[in-house]
Amino acid sequence: MNRLTRKNFLTATAGVALAGISEKSARPATPPPPRIIDCQSHLFMPELVARMALRKEDPTVYTKDGAQYVKMRNWHRRILPNHMDVAAKIADMDANGIHLTALSINDPGPEWFGDDGPAVAREANDFIAELVKRHPGRFLGLCVLPWQSVEASLAELDRCVNRLGMKGVLLYTNLAGRFADEPLFRPVFRRAVELNVPFLLHPALPVTSDQVEAYEMISSLGNMFDDTIALTRIIMSGMLDEMPTLKIICPHLGGTLPYIIGRLDHQTQVLKRGPKYLTRPPSAYLKQVWLDIVSPLPLAMKFAYDLVGADRLIFGSDHPWVDPRLILDGLRSLKLPPDDEAKILGGNAAKVFRLD
Repeated sequence: MNRLTRKNFLTATAGVALAGISEKSARPATPPPPRIIDCQSHLFMPELVARMALRKEDPTVYTKDGAQYVKMRNWHRRILPNHMDVAAKIADMDANGIHLTALSINDPGPEWFGDDGPAVAREANDFIAELVKRHPGRFLGLCVLPWQSVEASLAELDRCVNRLGMKGVLLYTNLAGRFADEPLFRPVFRRAVELNVPFLLHPALPVTSDQVEAYEMISSLGNMFDDTIALTRIIMSGMLDEMPTLKIICPHLGGTLPYIIGRLDHQTQVLKRGPKYLTRPPSAYLKQVWLDIVSPLPLAMKFAYDLVGADRLIFGSDHPWVDPRLILDGLRSLKLPPDDEAKILGGNAAKVFRLD
């Protein structure tokens, strides 16, 4: 009969412990959840709302039944309390597991303010930069530029990137009726390439607002048409050949462009309509930009995924206008490969904004 001695006991328990360690190490570790980076999220700036409330020409702010509205011609949007509430935004980020948000002001942009545009841009960018500073690790800043002056835009871009540490530019789909592909604006894009910062397209008052005013379709159709027009013009202008490292993020899955890109390929490559600035089919340039996945339709996300691939999709929420849960649930319902889902949720944004 074996006697239980101190030596036997220690030997036995050590063997059990080593076996347990071996068993644990043989089990695959559960990977941590992917980092979620939101590339499209907005706040109204209180000081800018107050400025618009004093204006006589659009953009203006008026009060009706105790609520404030931004008016830009025939487009009227109500400002809800959480549209200016930083704490509410962070709470929604936490509730949805969003680690980091690319923060920008709500439109209108400085280009709508005439001679006051450079001052409006500085005020707006200082506002965003202060929020980034106040909440380190939760926000990165996107600046706006006074496009009515290329010289002022270049100066503000340098200030925002080099002094304020901002990570990109919010570029409205039309600049008070003009478009960013016009040759006048090329120096700003060339400078952004040198600084290695991306542009996030975002709808402004759509150029089709008169055509879609009926049935309150300005936001539902007009904004998507503006995404489509702006991105298509950038592609057709040859900007992506002239500046092949130019970083463009188009929201809302590229508007309608992915759905009709085959027609553009046929028109330019077969019928030879408008191809003089292009060296490749339009679909090739579409795969050179990034699309954010703000869409309530998972099938649309899947179509974009199949068309441009996981490396060219980026999570965005369009908060506070859209509940981030809607977009996250839509993406997860597709049950994409985990590595691809992780790229879309945060990996691609980290590369585009140079966060790693």
